[in-house]
Amino acid sequence: RDIKEGDIVKRTGAIVDTPVGMGLLGRVVDALGNRIDGKGPIQATERKRVDVKAPGIIPRKSVNEPMSTGLKAIDALIPVGRGQRELVIGDRQTGKTAIILDTMLNQKSVHEHGPEKEKLYCVYVAVGQKRSTVAQFVKVLEERGALDYSIIIAATASDPAPMQFLAPFTACTMGEYFRDNGMHALISYDDLSKQAVAYRQMSLLLRRPPGREAYPGDVFYLHSRLLERAAKLNDDNGGGSLTALPIIETQANDVSAYIPTNVISITDGQIFLETNLFFQGVRPAVNVGLSVSRVGSSAQIKAMKQVAGSIKGELAQY
Repeated sequence: RDIKEGDIVKRTGAIVDTPVGMGLLGRVVDALGNRIDGKGPIQATERKRVDVKAPGIIPRKSVNEPMSTGLKAIDALIPVGRGQRELVIGDRQTGKTAIILDTMLNQKSVHEHGPEKEKLYCVYVAVGQKRSTVAQFVKVLEERGALDYSIIIAATASDPAPMQFLAPFTACTMGEYFRDNGMHALISYDDLSKQAVAYRQMSLLLRRPPGREAYPGDVFYLHSRLLERAAKLNDDNGGGSLTALPIIETQANDVSAYIPTNVISITDGQIFLETNLFFQGVRPAVNVGLSVSRVGSSAQIKAMKQVAGSIKGELAQY
């Protein structure tokens, strides 16, 4: 905060890492894994590097278990599987964060009564949001008893661009701890458009040549290397999974802008939310025609498949 021109800057000689482990559950941390909730020190023994390579083809397995969001419109028509990356895309104020919040709250019954291997730990990253918004989000989770199985990483609008750029990677590392130890985790990036803006700011200051919409040429790689870390591992590697629900905010429903097309091409499908539907009172405001799930239907349970199959057919004919 107090750095100014002319100050001496020294290298730490270390690559950025973050605390990981079960001790982070129920905590709110910043982009470097430091606590910002005033609840005492974090009980984490392990530290992991923030930017690591995604798992290769051999340790992976195809998505075959459902990740229930508890929202019927999504679980029936655009099912998400454990280890899938499903984009939530829409204009501002269409209920993108609400879908994430509901999904996190709906995991509570499994955590209270379900078997250990069914539990889904939640990681939520707020990038470039207002502090009041993040505080409200945490308050709702706390009141409903959902904070106990969640980790919140916040890089708010007043944080410097490198912190906003780093937050999703830090959060992903925290989520990978569960994936690599045979557990299941859900990570929500809210939202990646703001991370791209922060990255653009850094790149322009570093005098890197700007590309389309002044984003640097490697902004695609920025998002692909992040989202590729969400995976379902095979049984030899513990069978854990990390499911990603990245959020992208569009301008006037323009899905063909640079960042939206990039992220759509990286993810395994998208949930497309529309302002018109939202104001008609359809909530979640999912446009079923434009939303797809490329791998999730193979992860649906048989009962849901039978029910949803007829709905899909009727919708197509309609």
